[in-house]
Amino acid sequence: MEKIEHATVRTNGINMHVASVGDGPDTVLFIHGFPELWYSWRHQMVSLAALGYRTVAPDLRGYGNTDAPPSVDSYTAFHVVGDLVGMLDALGIGRVFVVGHDWGAMIAWYLCLLRPDRVKALVNTSVAWFPRDPERKPVEKMRAMFGDDYYVCRFQEPGEAEEDFAKADPAKLFKLFLAGRDPSPPIVTKDVGFSGMTKLFEDHQVDLPSWLSEDDINFYAAQFSRTGFTGGLNYYRCWD
Repeated sequence: MEKIEHATVRTNGINMHVASVGDGPDTVLFIHGFPELWYSWRHQMVSLAALGYRTVAPDLRGYGNTDAPPSVDSYTAFHVVGDLVGMLDALGIGRVFVVGHDWGAMIAWYLCLLRPDRVKALVNTSVAWFPRDPERKPVEKMRAMFGDDYYVCRFQEPGEAEEDFAKADPAKLFKLFLAGRDPSPPIVTKDVGFSGMTKLFEDHQVDLPSWLSEDDINFYAAQFSRTGFTGGLNYYRCWD
């Protein structure tokens, strides 16, 4: 198995942590979601590198070892796409195959929209393209559909979700995020909170899927215990 390498590049006014492996002529750019990291793509990176591709996966701004600007206004699609383009420039990479998941898929759509000259092809998971509605903002629409306790709406008030997450055991929180199998819209009432939902794991054994180990859970828990969640939550807070 090829060893994933790590570097820090200067891009768009921030320092960005980038993981990479492989040295092929074609590059695959992986873009993670919430609450994830470059680490989410480690298996795909190594597999595609073995097939002759160069693979690159950054921690997006606000995550992991990449800088986290404090202002919510610093997390627009323009900022994050700018980060990625500057990162590619710093690495001497022109056009890429793009793979995105969750918020990474959203950013991948905007990368294609704003800078099609840098994209060869796109593969997205979890989030389909939807055009902006000129009549209603995204969070307003979600609130109307699912109510104030829908997780996106619960994330809007600065500090509120962070305070809730801080009450939970980090490993249990990531089991809730990454191993949940409930297909219904995530509704979290204030009286229970995400911290309250993690108490379910105190009485019930959680069977992790084959692709997620306890070591993986602990990696995420350690990273987010260090950085907090504000950077990732700011993507939701400037969605409109």
